[in-house]
Amino acid sequence: MTEHTEGVAAPRGANDSVTAEDFKVIAASSVGSVFEWLDFFLYGSLAVILSKHFFSGVDETTAFTLALLAFGAGFAVRPFGAIVFGHLGDLWGRKNTFLVTLLLMGAATFSVGLLPTYAQIGPASPWILVAMRMLQGLSVGGVYGGAATYVAEHAPDNRRGFYTSWIQITATVGMALSLSIIFTTRTIMGEEVFADWGWRIPFLGSSILLGITIWIQMKLNESPVYLKMKSSGKASKAPLKDAFGNWANVKIILIALFGAIVGQAVVWYCAQFYTLFFLERVLKVESATANLLIAAALVISTPLYIFFGWLSDKVGRKPVMMAACLIAGLTYFPLFKALTAAANPALAAAAASSPVVVYADPDDCTFQFDPIGGKIFRNSCDIARSYLTRAGVTYTTLDAPAGTLAELRVGETVLPSFKGEALPDAELKTQKAEWEKNAGAMVAAAGYPAKADPAQVNVPLVLLILVAMMSLAAMVYGPMAALLVELFPARIRYTSMSLPYHIGVGWTGGFLPVVAFAIVAETGNMYSGLWYPTIFALFTFVVGMVVLPMTHKRMIH
Repeated sequence: MTEHTEGVAAPRGANDSVTAEDFKVIAASSVGSVFEWLDFFLYGSLAVILSKHFFSGVDETTAFTLALLAFGAGFAVRPFGAIVFGHLGDLWGRKNTFLVTLLLMGAATFSVGLLPTYAQIGPASPWILVAMRMLQGLSVGGVYGGAATYVAEHAPDNRRGFYTSWIQITATVGMALSLSIIFTTRTIMGEEVFADWGWRIPFLGSSILLGITIWIQMKLNESPVYLKMKSSGKASKAPLKDAFGNWANVKIILIALFGAIVGQAVVWYCAQFYTLFFLERVLKVESATANLLIAAALVISTPLYIFFGWLSDKVGRKPVMMAACLIAGLTYFPLFKALTAAANPALAAAAASSPVVVYADPDDCTFQFDPIGGKIFRNSCDIARSYLTRAGVTYTTLDAPAGTLAELRVGETVLPSFKGEALPDAELKTQKAEWEKNAGAMVAAAGYPAKADPAQVNVPLVLLILVAMMSLAAMVYGPMAALLVELFPARIRYTSMSLPYHIGVGWTGGFLPVVAFAIVAETGNMYSGLWYPTIFALFTFVVGMVVLPMTHKRMIH
């Protein structure tokens, strides 16, 4: 306990109320985090449109995958941003570092609205977009640690979960705000104009929120914990060495990463992000409808972050978070199957009555995930499976004897594929187009819908399922900031907590959509991507129950 009580101002009493200064601290840190998530969800929600403008040199499925990979590039550099800005936060102070990260993040977000498209400058366009995503990701690496540390170090000891939970709702607020901005802009401008150039408006308009955030932040004082450490000479002079050159602290970092953060990341991203992809890409629900459903579920579930933060002050962070990971790991498959039946009952009925099967020699089937669009599928199995993947039709692959020509089976109907290995490219393209036309007619005749019928979407049930998954996200995310602050000593807190958070959230969570998408593309099963969040959630539950300590009664000063 000694390293958690070193040289700070006296802790605030258990009965201290929320002061005007507390409110400003929470508001400023929260608004800054809202901006972070606004950018995140603007890009994610517009990934389909952005793929058409910046990756139009390849087919639609590959373009979407590349857009997701560009999205992931921002996550890839987050841990490096955590190291850089965490180090500066422990050297310069919480407030100054937070301001720098906000300015960089704002510049990267605003610039997306100005970028030339592939049609305007060609292959340079996606590379510039990726560079902006990486700059945004680098700056975000310092935002969360700064906000969480800043608020927690102002909070009464027995209310840290409640205080910091306001930061946790900023992700939900940022997503709801982004969806609202997109929906309003789409409605005013019309879908055609919005898809053409109106998508730029949300990115450009983000500068308004950035200005408000900076204005509020400039009026605040530095963290009292940091000021006390500096005045007493106990602040770290080498945060990186102290954080990562000390096995005792590295062990805590590993416990935080595997016993809490990776599970939190997949539960949260699955609920608030993968569900949107699943509704749009797999269940073929119209984008505007899917966005409204997600936004409504977010509004309903947002107060739960505060509730679970408050509850963690009473019973501890660990019980609340571990319960969420366990429930999530056990319920994802039935929840997503129920979501399919509620959002696209025709698809669910067709999959049940007329399952799609590719009957093929296993040696004739290769890996289907093609993120850069460079593969030309020539084998009879690949021709059938690549079509089904692009069409978004779930299927299973049944092994056939060696040398068998692949067949597409839909219910009782059979369509033989063809061998394209020896065909010239032009002839292969012609035969493939004809075969895919026949396959599409066969799939449609079996009842597989091209899009979800809006009149058949069971809105109340879809909302209930989405809220259930978002409630789990609130359980695991609401107490997270308080837990991380309590795990590490004040002198290297910013550095220590930022790295595991952004490895877990940035890598494990951020790459969830593209990894799940790759799993679905390879297996053909629309639900197979759920193994990714399920395994990580259960893994964190096991590790956390064994090694994660109870922290809610620790002194962090």
